[in-house]
Amino acid sequence: MELFYICPYMIKLNIKNETSRLRAVVLGTAKSNGPIPTIEEAYDPKSVEHIKAGTYPKEEDMIKEMEAVAEVLKKYDVEVFRPKIIENYNQIFSRDIAFVIDDKMIKANILPDRDREIEAIEHVWQQVPKENRIKLPEYCHVEGGDVMPWNNYIFVGTYSGEDYSDHITARTNMDAVIAIQELFPEKTVKSFELRKHNTDPRENALHLDCCFQPIGKDKAIIHKNGFLVESEYEWLVNFFGKENIFEITKDEMYNMNSNIFSISEEVIISERNFTRLNTWLREKGFTVEEVPYAEIAKQEGLLRCSTMPLVRD
Repeated sequence: MELFYICPYMIKLNIKNETSRLRAVVLGTAKSNGPIPTIEEAYDPKSVEHIKAGTYPKEEDMIKEMEAVAEVLKKYDVEVFRPKIIENYNQIFSRDIAFVIDDKMIKANILPDRDREIEAIEHVWQQVPKENRIKLPEYCHVEGGDVMPWNNYIFVGTYSGEDYSDHITARTNMDAVIAIQELFPEKTVKSFELRKHNTDPRENALHLDCCFQPIGKDKAIIHKNGFLVESEYEWLVNFFGKENIFEITKDEMYNMNSNIFSISEEVIISERNFTRLNTWLREKGFTVEEVPYAEIAKQEGLLRCSTMPLVRD
């Protein structure tokens, strides 16, 4: 039986950006993950690909991968919360179900089939002061993988095509972008149109963190083809500076190279097979904590997707 820690005090949420020193986080769980889904039950094209190929990840392998991350977090004295176990239910990707900006926790309006995932972190939600618990209107579709606080900015991945409702891969709409701007009027909310594809995972940026992520103080990982509008991609390159950008290939995006996770401005958890990226990170002075996460990546999510930060210094 999974134990989940209940903190005896209210959590003082504090998330200003993606890389300040992490103090508390929700890490998803692969325990009681349920049977291999049918193609109709899958939420993304990469999962479908592995279901068809007979290579969908096994629960025991994913549990080992997530516990490796838990060990790294423990090494850096990060307080780790876990979801309450729901039998036979996928609860790996905690980033999707809620996100924190400043001192507010915002419940995501996710795919209806995943509503129970939010119930499983009720013990965390109840430890947030009531005035800082935010639930957006139902018409505001948003998932945490699309939302990135970056100091005075909030970067948001979205899709506003007329065929939005036809894309199960379109997870955040413009109504949510507007709602987030209204919640944080003192910040600049910058939205980015993402490339969506229901059947080809190499042409699909499921979330913003599947094709882009800031690291350190002034650097970023990015994949150009993940962006539908080239000028929006160019805005990011100019914002961070070309010399501070690590461009990933289509295959590297497919393998989720942009979906690493920062413990601090100096320390990053990365997948051990990301040889080119990890070499570059070390050359730039980062400490890279390598973990196995290739099985979880088969569901089109990686380290950022399975962590939901609560407190950073």
